[in-house]
Amino acid sequence: MLSTPSEHDAVRNLGELETALGAVELELAALGQALQAHDPAATEHAANALHRALQRAVERFGHQASPQGVPMPLRRRLAMAGGRVAAQREAVHRASSALDRAIDVLLPAPPQPIGVYGASGQTARRGSSGYAEA
Repeated sequence: MLSTPSEHDAVRNLGELETALGAVELELAALGQALQAHDPAATEHAANALHRALQRAVERFGHQASPQGVPMPLRRRLAMAGGRVAAQREAVHRASSALDRAIDVLLPAPPQPIGVYGASGQTARRGSSGYAEA
């Protein structure tokens, strides 16, 4: 049985940490499902929700004031969640890079204009006729 206010605070803090970490884990799962479903709207929603959950968790873990710090099981869960965030970030990066490459192949960049110099030595643009304009 809890007898001191500090013990009550420690239990309350532990519950808040559990809740915050549980929210992160749920949002990570939702983001994973949205990514697997290739649903952009759901992915954006889940990413935003995960961002908010991570902010709350960081705030809660940062305010952990018990002398014992964060219990080892919660540390492990937090480390696992961090690993999952990194893995999902890498998956999004790979998908984005693949999309960028596909766009580059399908829509090549227009050729860059070649700089020429006018009679005054200043850079001139080529006109639509192909001749330099001063």
